[in-house]
Amino acid sequence: MTAACPACAVAPVGDGPAPDAEGEVLHLSLPDIHCASCIRGVERTLAALPGVRAARVNLGRRRVRVVTAPELDPGDVCDALSGAGYTALELDEAALAPSGDPAARLLLARIAVAGFAMMNVMGLSIAVWAGAEEATRALFHWIAAAIALPALAFSAVPFFASARDALRAGRLNMDVPIALAIALAGATSLYETITHEGTHAWFEAALSLTFFLLAGRYLDLRARAAARSAAAELTALEVPRATRIEGTARRVVAIADVRAGDRLALAPADRAPVDGTAESAALIDRSAVTGEADPVAVDAGGAICAGEIVLGSPLTLRATARAEDSTLRRLARLVEIAETGRHRHQGIADRAARMYAPLVHLLAGLAFAGWWFGTGSVGTGIAVATAVLIITCPCALGLAVPTVTASMTGRLFRGGILLKSDTALERLAEIDTVVFDKTGTLTEGRMQVALDGAAAGVARALAQASGHPVARAVDAALAGHVPAPLTDLREVTGEGVHGLWDGAPVFLGRGSAGTELHLPDRVVPLPLEEVLRPGAEEVVADLRAQGLDIHMLTGDTAARGGALAGRLGITEVASAVSPEGKARAIAALADGGRRVLMVGDGINDAAALAAAHASLAPASALDAARVAADGVLLGGDLRAIARTTRTARGALARIRQNLWIASLYNAIAIPIALAGLATPLAAAIAMSTSSVTVVLNAVRR
Repeated sequence: MTAACPACAVAPVGDGPAPDAEGEVLHLSLPDIHCASCIRGVERTLAALPGVRAARVNLGRRRVRVVTAPELDPGDVCDALSGAGYTALELDEAALAPSGDPAARLLLARIAVAGFAMMNVMGLSIAVWAGAEEATRALFHWIAAAIALPALAFSAVPFFASARDALRAGRLNMDVPIALAIALAGATSLYETITHEGTHAWFEAALSLTFFLLAGRYLDLRARAAARSAAAELTALEVPRATRIEGTARRVVAIADVRAGDRLALAPADRAPVDGTAESAALIDRSAVTGEADPVAVDAGGAICAGEIVLGSPLTLRATARAEDSTLRRLARLVEIAETGRHRHQGIADRAARMYAPLVHLLAGLAFAGWWFGTGSVGTGIAVATAVLIITCPCALGLAVPTVTASMTGRLFRGGILLKSDTALERLAEIDTVVFDKTGTLTEGRMQVALDGAAAGVARALAQASGHPVARAVDAALAGHVPAPLTDLREVTGEGVHGLWDGAPVFLGRGSAGTELHLPDRVVPLPLEEVLRPGAEEVVADLRAQGLDIHMLTGDTAARGGALAGRLGITEVASAVSPEGKARAIAALADGGRRVLMVGDGINDAAALAAAHASLAPASALDAARVAADGVLLGGDLRAIARTTRTARGALARIRQNLWIASLYNAIAIPIALAGLATPLAAAIAMSTSSVTVVLNAVRR
C-alpha cells in the first residue's frame, strides 16, 4: 500500500492532458521510486494498461512521461500505478522551468574558442620569444592577430557586456578592469603589429586572461544550474483541473476558471484544487500542508485548503477563492520573498571583488601617469598600464571559490549530499543553529506497532480495508504478517473499520486509548511509534558536539512532537506550527543573530527552507522542498548532515587559503608590472602559475 503524497501534478493546464503527436501526454510524479527495479516496475505496469502507448521514467526527477490514447482517463493511469505499489500523481510540467541550459552551452563554446586560440597563439609566440628574425616576428604577429582578435571578439563578450552595464549604471564591478585589460592588450598588440615598434605583442596574455576567467565563470554557472525556483515548483504542485458541478451536470475545467462560489466534486483521495468550505462532514489529511500526522475531522462549513486530501467518502467543496489566492500560491509568494533575501547573500569572492576594481584602476592610472611623465612616451605609459591590468587580473580570485566549490561539492555528492547553490558551502560553514522538521525528516513518515501472531493478521486485514493514514501506517508496520481472512468488512468515517473473524466481530479504529484493535476476547491498544530515520540520534549528538544549537519545528501535535524530541534529546521544540509560523520562527532566530540551517521535507517547510541561512532536504522530500533547499540528502542516513557541516568548514578554510594565494601573487606581481618588467611571457606565466596553484590547493585531499 502506498503512502499518500500531497505533491500535486498534472499535464499542462487546460481542459485535459497535453496533446502529443502520438496521443496525449501525462507527466506523473513518482515520489517513492529509487532504483532501476522501480523503473522496470513502473514501465511494465503502464505497458500492461490498455490505452497507454508509451512511457518513459526519469529516475533523477522521479517522474514518468506517459503517452496515452485520448479516451484514457489520467486517474486510471494513477490508479494502476498505485495498485502496483507506486504513489503516482499528475504533475503540471508547464509550470516548471524549461529544460536545457543554453547559457552554459554558449559559455562553454566561448571557453573552447578562447582556449584553442590561446594555445595556437602561444605556439606562434615561442618563435618570437626565442629571438626570431624581424620578418618572421612580424609575420607571426599578424597570424596571431588573425587568430586572437576574432576569438576575443566572441569569447570576451560576457566581460564587455557586464562592464558596459556597470558603467551605464554609474558603478564599477570586477568586469570593468577585465574588459579594459583585454581591450588594451588587444589594441596595444595590434598597434605594435602594425608599427613594428615593439618586440612583443600581448595577444596570448589577453587570451589567457579570457580563458581562465571564463573557466571560473563556467564553474560558477554550473554550481547555480541545479537550483530552480522553489516558487515555480510550488505552483506546479497545484491540481490543474477540477470537476465543477453545474446544476445536474459535471464538467472538468481548468482551475484558472474556478471562481468563488463554484461547487466542486472531490472523490476520496482527491486533493482540494482551491481553498473552500465543505458542504458536508469530512475527514481531511492535512499532513502535506501543515505537518499534522493525524487526519482532521471537518464539519459542514469547515475550511479546507488547497493541497489537502479528502479521505473516506466523496465531498462537495464550495470554492471561497480563486486559484491564485490559494494556500499554495500564498506559500509560493512567501518562498519568492525568502529566495530574494537569500540571493542578497554575498560570497567571499564577491566581497573581495568589490575592492578589486577601484584598486586596479588606481594602480593602472598611476603606472600610466608615472611612465608617461618619466619617459615622455604615451606608448610606454599605455604598455605599462596594460601590463598592470593584465598581471593583476583576477584569474586566481575568479577561480578561488568555484574550484573549491566544485571539488567539495563533488566530494559531498559521493558521500550522499547534493549541493545546488554556489554559496551553500560558505553559508553551511557559518551556521550556529540547526532546525529540524519532524515528520518525514527526523522520522520516516511511518509507524511501528508491537503486535504479533493472530492479532497482527487481523489488524493488517482491517487496515487494508481503509485508505485512512493511520490504517496505512498499521498496514505498513505489519507488512511481515499475513492478513487474516475476514468477512463483512466496512468502514465508518471518523470511527474505523469493522469486520468478522470466524463469525466474531473485530474492529480497528478510534477508541478511548487512541487507536485500538478490538478482538473477540480483548481490546489491544495500538500506540503507533514513529520510526526514526537512520542516523537521527547520532546526527543530533554529532551536531551538538560541533557546538551547534538544535531546535525542532513541527506542524504535528505537542504530544507527538514532545515525545520524539525526548527520544532524541532535543530541548527546543515548537509544535502545531503553521507553514507561515515556521518561516517566522526562522526569521526570529535570524533577527536574534543566529545563522540557521533548516532541514525539512514538506510543502509546509518550503518557505522556512528558503528563508534559512542554509537548508537541506531529504531525497524523499516533495519537489517544492528539494528545490527550496540548498542541498539534498541522497541517502537515508542523517549522519551525512554532520559530515556536511564539517566539510563546509573545511571548504571555507580552503577558500580563504586560495584568496591568500591570490593576494600573495598580486603582492609579488604588481611591483614587477609597475617597474615595467612584465613582458608578455612573464604575464602569461604569472597568470597561469597563480591559477594552477589555486586549482591544486582546491582539489588536494
